Amino acid sequence: MEDQQPATGDLTEEPAVDTAAAETEAAPVESDAVEVSVDGEVSEDGENADETTEDGEGVVRFRERRPATKWSVIAAAVAAVLFIAAGAFAGAMMQPYLTDRATVATKLNVARTAANAITTLWTYTPENIDKLADRASQYLSGDFQAAYRKYLDALIAPNKQAKITNTTQVVGAAVESLSGSDATAIVYTNTASTSPNTKDVPSLKYLSYRLVLQKDHARWLVTKMTTITSLDLTPKF
Repeated sequence: MEDQQPATGDLTEEPAVDTAAAETEAAPVESDAVEVSVDGEVSEDGENADETTEDGEGVVRFRERRPATKWSVIAAAVAAVLFIAAGAFAGAMMQPYLTDRATVATKLNVARTAANAITTLWTYTPENIDKLADRASQYLSGDFQAAYRKYLDALIAPNKQAKITNTTQVVGAAVESLSGSDATAIVYTNTASTSPNTKDVPSLKYLSYRLVLQKDHARWLVTKMTTITSLDLTPKF
């Protein structure tokens, strides 16, 4: 039996390639497609792209920019005018409110000063009446301060001898008038005086005063004082 020889031929031979098609693969491809970066930025015409993801993949949506219309410009101008007008109105309404608050604060300061002055002027004991003029000086000014000190000079000796204790309690105070640095206040008081000479039975009086005050820098000082009412409420036995 004759030995059969295998068919001749090179099985590793590569198939023929179309050179024209191969050349077209290497050529650059021109395209009008919009190029989008990974973070959603658009490189053509400055368009913006929104990137919304649910499964990690970007979904690009494009927003068309349109030029501002005549009506949108007018609307923006009207909104700006209204905003400025609203601010001016709020400022105009706030100014009287702030002024009223400042006036109220000033009146409270005047009434408090008047009440403290009266309490200090007419509260003393035989042991501290010598220093009363010095304590009262922080509330007084001008001729009234000098007149009060002169009055005390004549009062100290007999009050110390009789051992009189005078206590004044303010029961009400109000500002009667306020104009710039000038003010008038009314102060209502109950005053009790005791002495061993009267077996310490208190002498009770209801007194009201009108005080004239002037502002000296940041302080209000009493420049005048007059008695409005004086009622003796001492019990009679």
